[in-house]
Amino acid sequence: MPHLTRTARGGSATGISVGFGVPGFAHPLVAPVEWHELTRHGTPLRWVVLNVANGPGERPDPHCLEAAGRLRNAGIRVLGHLDLGYGARGFGDLASDAHRYRDWYQVDGYSLDRCPTERAGLPEVRRTVTALRGLVDGAHIVLGHGRPPHPGYAEWGDQLVTFAGPWSDYRWSQAAEWTAEHPPERFCHFVHGMPRGHLEEALRIARRQGASTIYFTDRVDRGGGNDPWESLPGYWDDIVSRIGTGISE
Repeated sequence: MPHLTRTARGGSATGISVGFGVPGFAHPLVAPVEWHELTRHGTPLRWVVLNVANGPGERPDPHCLEAAGRLRNAGIRVLGHLDLGYGARGFGDLASDAHRYRDWYQVDGYSLDRCPTERAGLPEVRRTVTALRGLVDGAHIVLGHGRPPHPGYAEWGDQLVTFAGPWSDYRWSQAAEWTAEHPPERFCHFVHGMPRGHLEEALRIARRQGASTIYFTDRVDRGGGNDPWESLPGYWDDIVSRIGTGISE
């Protein structure tokens, strides 16, 4: 199956500038190297999701407060993790989590994980996003669909995660045709289980499909609570250097 190539509005797909969005590392006590690495000078980092305990936790965590503070001081957006459960979580629970993230960690916006993709889910997502924007001035909202959603969602998220999954799927993936109507800055791709030797191929796929925010890792999703995003990929230095030099096809 061929990749669907697309051209970004106002320019060619080969001119896309790529940067990182970090879906969420493990707790700073478990992954201290990861959190410190994020503030390394020259890392093309756009935002980092803070996921304390599948949400903000029950009380402010001093280690997470310190990590979030370092990122903010470095000019990096910190986003609170909100699990929508594909529409199953109630608005009150989401609002409570969002308030705690704002009050405790002074987040710059929110990542809405397991966001619905169907048209039927739009009204509730619209309600949630409207409330979040009222809660945090200038909030950056990432809708974590994991696959191409109904195009109506593009009206409500600053960015949409249109792919999140294994390399075995990503290398044959296609972009939804409607995404060509939007600039690459609107879309994110997260890929796990990707071997080192495929970095350039993966970057070409992201550019061709018009996604300028990425996170690639060789960590594997084995299920059972294992999270492939919790630690740095083994080729972190390599991919930072490749993106930092602004390579293109």
